[in-house]
Amino acid sequence: MDNQYRHSCFLLVSITASHTKMYSNTTDFTNPSTFILLGIPGLEAAHVWISIPFCTMYGIAVLGNFTILFITELRLHEPMYYFLCMLAITDLVLSTSTVPKMLSIFWFKSREIDFSLCLTQLYFVHCFIAMESGIVLAMALDRYVAICDPLKYSTILTNHMVAKIGLAVVLRGSILALPYPFLARRWPYCRTNIISHTYCEHIAVVKLACADVRISSYYGLIVAFLVIGLDVFFIAVSYTQILRAIFSLPTKDTRLKTFGTCGSHLCVILAFYIPGLFSFLTHRFGHNVPPHFHILIANMYILLPSMLNPIIYGVRTKQIRDRLLWHITHIE
Repeated sequence: MDNQYRHSCFLLVSITASHTKMYSNTTDFTNPSTFILLGIPGLEAAHVWISIPFCTMYGIAVLGNFTILFITELRLHEPMYYFLCMLAITDLVLSTSTVPKMLSIFWFKSREIDFSLCLTQLYFVHCFIAMESGIVLAMALDRYVAICDPLKYSTILTNHMVAKIGLAVVLRGSILALPYPFLARRWPYCRTNIISHTYCEHIAVVKLACADVRISSYYGLIVAFLVIGLDVFFIAVSYTQILRAIFSLPTKDTRLKTFGTCGSHLCVILAFYIPGLFSFLTHRFGHNVPPHFHILIANMYILLPSMLNPIIYGVRTKQIRDRLLWHITHIE
């Protein structure tokens, strides 16, 4: 009887220890080796159909931005076209850092992503969004000088000045985005390693941590206001001065022609900031908005400007249209 009792106690302790070990293995993600990207939760059955427009947009973005780089590299050596080259490179990196992985989730159900690779993707997304905002601001400066002080345009926006502006844009984006992965790495992840998104977005990753992550949240808000908020403010100031200069011109035709030189840039501003503002507002305040809608908007924010920017400048800029037509007609 004593032997049977001891044997029962031994089995009970063994089973308890086994369950404890199993539980700790399934919940301890303090140092996760991988994350799982779910794609768009709630729309799993439509992933293949959703991939079609995203793949098409990505293809147009890659083709359009490489075309812009090719054309502007050959002949168009002016400040505006240097900024346009920077914008094309930024759009290529930004879309390529997210879309291929997203398509692999949709097509091949390849949901795993290495922890370090996830943080690298997180860094690239936020770094190049800040860079794109800076380039859009630099292009507003270009339009301001061209319209408000045209006689000094060539002396103000020299190649040296354009290089310094470009370097400042790159350094600002790189430095401000650097704390994102470092903060995300230091948090303990003990809930789950499943990210309900198509890419490693900052808040989506930080929400998985089982710690007080207000530092990450506050830093994200501060960077958003410092980068997007200040850039939008200075763009608004630039266009206020531009409109004042345009309305002071003597004839209606001259005013329309001068304002037309800003048309492409205004379209780029709308294509970049409106989806971003909508994504930010729905993410922060749209608590009743379905999660899959948040994710779709976040993806559109990455892809839409990258696709539209080369189309806008290709259609509205005569020099680019002429160079493209020349190359098409002279293909042997």
